[in-house]
Amino acid sequence: MAGWVWPELLAHRCGGALAPENTLAGLEIAARLGCRAVEFDVMLSADGQPFLIHDETLDRTAGRGGRVAELSAAELSAVDVGRCFHPAFAGETIPTFAAALESCRRLGLAANVEIKPAAGHDRQTGQVVGRMLSAAGVAGQQVLLSSFSVDALVAAIEEAPDLPRALLAERHTRAALDTVRQLSCVALNLSRHWVTEADVTAVCDAGFAVMIYTVNSRAEARRLLDWGVSSVFSDRPDRLSAPVTES
Repeated sequence: MAGWVWPELLAHRCGGALAPENTLAGLEIAARLGCRAVEFDVMLSADGQPFLIHDETLDRTAGRGGRVAELSAAELSAVDVGRCFHPAFAGETIPTFAAALESCRRLGLAANVEIKPAAGHDRQTGQVVGRMLSAAGVAGQQVLLSSFSVDALVAAIEEAPDLPRALLAERHTRAALDTVRQLSCVALNLSRHWVTEADVTAVCDAGFAVMIYTVNSRAEARRLLDWGVSSVFSDRPDRLSAPVTES
């Protein structure tokens, strides 16, 4: 993983605020905007199939009840998450992880796969994600594994040890940096709310990249990159899709 690099802009949850989150429509929009990388969340259905969704329930994204971990793959595949976002996206459904990977290949998008386990499903979710990526034979530079859950990340690494990975944390701490070292991560992904230039310097000096979520201001993105941040995640890739280091 020496020499690991990543695009400086990632469209958060596929297309950010420009499409229903974690959908194939979002991937299409991100690609049309010129994004070279996206981030999305993966959670398991009741029958152990991986889907792109962030929340453990459907309330926010679909406007209806239901817990993801209690719904089958067939049930999740039938959920319309487009209409709740905007009538123009009516009929847009929750994609499978496999469908998202295929879209990324077709569109030439690198993918930061955030393992987002439902409560109590950390290792299982990591294992499924790692096995699928290993079976797919994806190149290391095309996919980055990440998670807030150390258990999920460890399980994924066991299945796909050659893929680059990053730890997600709200803040830079000694414990977080120790975990990054122990898991041979390439990056520590931190929240914009608490990160300081000193944090970025400390992580970079330790030999790891820093990626920051979620940045929607071009000025803020430029400041972070000037600090030495490798990449930013954004809900507004339309604002940041031109190189943010330009004036």
